[in-house]
Amino acid sequence: GPSESIMALLESRPRAGYTFLAVVIGHLVLISAQVTSKSGVPVLETITMGTLAEIQRGTAAALGGVRSTWSGYVALRGVQAENEALRNQIAQVQVDLQQQRALADRTRSLEAILNLRSSLEVETTAARIIGAAASPELRTVTIDKGSTHGIKVDMAVIAPGGVVGRVVVAGSRASRVQLIVDRNAAAGALVERSRAQGVAVGVGDGRLRLDYVSQTADITPGDTLVTSGIDGIYPKGFVIGRVDSVQRVGAYPSIAISPAVDFSLIEDVLVVLTPTEA
Repeated sequence: GPSESIMALLESRPRAGYTFLAVVIGHLVLISAQVTSKSGVPVLETITMGTLAEIQRGTAAALGGVRSTWSGYVALRGVQAENEALRNQIAQVQVDLQQQRALADRTRSLEAILNLRSSLEVETTAARIIGAAASPELRTVTIDKGSTHGIKVDMAVIAPGGVVGRVVVAGSRASRVQLIVDRNAAAGALVERSRAQGVAVGVGDGRLRLDYVSQTADITPGDTLVTSGIDGIYPKGFVIGRVDSVQRVGAYPSIAISPAVDFSLIEDVLVVLTPTEA
């Protein structure tokens, strides 16, 4: 009937519109393909080329960024590896330098001991310090020579700088040495310049004092104190230390002495084997 014809017409219109639109677009494409621009290039090709160019440009930029990032990453990894290798080389060089410095110090120490030994008239044996007591007041060190090497108790121990101490324990292959700055240590002493005599006594804090000196004794700061030999342990004439201060109060002056030997630095010593005549 009439109503059915109207419905069919309405349903066919959208389809016809789509078809018409497709035909128009097709014609435009054909016309664009045939119409040329002022440069002689078809309009369609110009449009297509521009679109493709933008796509290619974006793709190239993206790929370039990826390549740049990757190249930077690879370069960074190479620099890191090179830096690590250089750090390792520097560390090895520093270790080598420390070893060379230690060897040079050891050589100088041995040369000093050899020179001292060759200048002495008494018989000695060289020893190396292999340990030290932890207490700051009871100052002792351990040397690598003992009774099998002829070491005995009360033998004097010296270094190129001066007096070190005396042997208090002699084991078979190692010995304990009481440093002259130990609070229980003492040695007969005299002032090298004026020959004034006294007893050098350790005070336990790394220094000494000179006791039993008369008020009229000629002693001044800077004087050198040496062993007198009267104790029967230390040979005469070895340096004990230097006078730091003199205070004349009471029956005896108070005289402070700095030891000649830096006990924190010594590594090699000589043990005097020849008995000392008092």
